[in-house]
Amino acid sequence: MIQEADQVMDIAKMGAGIGAGIVAVGAGLGIGRIGASANEGIARQPEAAGDIRGGSIILAALIEGVSLFAVVVTLLIALG
Repeated sequence: MIQEADQVMDIAKMGAGIGAGIVAVGAGLGIGRIGASANEGIARQPEAAGDIRGGSIILAALIEGVSLFAVVVTLLIALG
């Protein structure tokens, strides 16, 4: 019975680690896409560079916040 509980916890920890990795990859892809789109937008319309840059910084911060929350949740699962 105790061995089965240990196995379940090991699987939960592995799943939490995989989840944290997926979150990190997703956040990196999202922020990279924002940066690429912002650069393209600035190249097409240089006079709007300030607005585009500000919006992309806000979006990147929101993505970072959500990914940090997701990593914390997966770590709580791993430690719980």
